[in-house]
Amino acid sequence: MTKADLVENIYLKTGFSKKESAEIVEMVFDIMKTTLEDGNKIKIAGFGNFVVKDKATRRGRNPQTGEEIEISSRRILTFKPSQVLKAAINELEG
Repeated sequence: MTKADLVENIYLKTGFSKKESAEIVEMVFDIMKTTLEDGNKIKIAGFGNFVVKDKATRRGRNPQTGEEIEISSRRILTFKPSQVLKAAINELEG
């Protein structure tokens, strides 16, 4: 699903104009982005948690040359689905 698909779904389900629907999607993503950039967690009940984690500098190896390299510290984004979402996904498989 793309951002355009989200806009289309909001447009069809709410009756807002496509422009309003696009603005809503953009606002939600902007709020989420800012929240995560600030290092805060986003918890959406029934969906899951988005968390920014810090990874320390570590030693690695270049797979082509075997040379040891230093992998710099960085922040990563993780998503952990809620039990409700996991159950809904697994129901579709059955």
